[in-house]
Amino acid sequence: MDTANFNGQVNFRGSSKNLHLIERFTRVSDQTLLYKATIDDPTTFSKSWTLEYPFTAETEPIFEYACHEGNYAIVDILEGARKRQGESKAK
Repeated sequence: MDTANFNGQVNFRGSSKNLHLIERFTRVSDQTLLYKATIDDPTTFSKSWTLEYPFTAETEPIFEYACHEGNYAIVDILEGARKRQGESKAK
């Protein structure tokens, strides 16, 4: 994905409306996707920079941590889930 034409209201590490973002997802193995992003903004940064992050396959469900932010019932939810797990192991 190649993204440009930001509106100046973007505030990514002090970036300006000249921000140019290039993102790529590449499968590097059966179990791994590599996310690579190049950030270029000559108004803010002296040179472009790149980050890479590998995403590896999981066998368990993955939940976004932000979904539970401020969820005060999470203690009860986890307690109930652990109780069910204990009951299924006892069978």
